[in-house]
Amino acid sequence: MPSYRLQVEFENGVAGEVDLSQELWGEMFEPLKDQAMFMSAHQDQMMETVVWANGADLAPEFLFDLMQKQNTVAA
Repeated sequence: MPSYRLQVEFENGVAGEVDLSQELWGEMFEPLKDQAMFMSAHQDQMMETVVWANGADLAPEFLFDLMQKQNTVAA
């Protein structure tokens, strides 16, 4: 999705959108500020989480917690 957002669905059935625009810092994540690189996001079946072409990945627990926090703030 544009604007550094991902549509995610977890094994427990919870689904939604997570905004990563404030999370793209540090050596592995700075390159993801390039929209083309960010759009390379895909689910790695072995790791069971989102990964990018540059090797960056985020733990499912981090994505779940961030999505829950963002949904609470938006409500």
